[in-house]
Amino acid sequence: QVQLVESGGGLVQPGGSLRLSCVASGSIFSIVVMGWYRQAPGEERELVADIITGGSTNYADSVKGRFTISRDSANNAVNLEMNSLKPEDTAVYYCYAHLKRRSAGPTNAYWGQGTQVTVSS
Repeated sequence: QVQLVESGGGLVQPGGSLRLSCVASGSIFSIVVMGWYRQAPGEERELVADIITGGSTNYADSVKGRFTISRDSANNAVNLEMNSLKPEDTAVYYCYAHLKRRSAGPTNAYWGQGTQVTVSS
């Protein structure tokens, strides 16, 4: 089995910062992409940022210049540094990974349970 465990959510004031972390564990051969989605109440889940093996990154326009995603490949981990947070960043943030469990196997998506981020004064 594969597990993704997030940490680092919480309550922060507008303009503040938070750092989210996610570690993937279990039977993993290789990770192709790791990243973060978020879902606000009544909204669809949306991509926040992702990073592929090799380091290329992709960000939602709404977070460019404020959020930074990074990989710790040795530990199958991904981090999201969130600065200048706004109330509209309030959501449940989900970690995901596209990975292979064996060399000749398919690439499948796995998700974490989510961590709440609330930006409010």
